[in-house]
Amino acid sequence: MRIQELIDEASALPVDERALVVESLLKSLNPTETGIDEKWAEVAENRLAELESGQVSAVSGEEVFRKIRSRLNK
Repeated sequence: MRIQELIDEASALPVDERALVVESLLKSLNPTETGIDEKWAEVAENRLAELESGQVSAVSGEEVFRKIRSRLNK
């Protein structure tokens, strides 16, 4: 099968099936590390615990971007 034929066939699939094909292809280009989701969940839980305990305080997205813009404009 030629590449263009494959693309044409994939393009004719329903949206949900095309999304599955795209996701599968992207994963093949950049395979995920085993257990990465669990590691990110652990990081998120630790950060939430820090926020809830008052150990750290939240910074709004607006403030984060203001600081980034300020640093870039120097």
